[in-house]
Amino acid sequence: MVNTVSIKELRPELPKVISRIDGKLARYIVTRRGKPVVVMMSVEDYESLMETLDILADPKAMAGLRQGEEDIRKGRTRSWKDIKGSLGRL
Repeated sequence: MVNTVSIKELRPELPKVISRIDGKLARYIVTRRGKPVVVMMSVEDYESLMETLDILADPKAMAGLRQGEEDIRKGRTRSWKDIKGSLGRL
């Protein structure tokens, strides 16, 4: 969920807002004179977002994801039992 708050509203509520961001992974868009200027989110959210962007920017990773999706659509899958068995032989 994304909340919107003005800088004026944020100042006295900053400790509460930070607690919401930290505890509930809330996100805030901070506005100045009605225009969005900053996004506030938890470090966990930020790191997850950056990791996703890194994957999306990596052509090899994206090719692997697309291949995996195609394999699933075509029924080229293995059961967990088979995978677990092959890992046990390593």
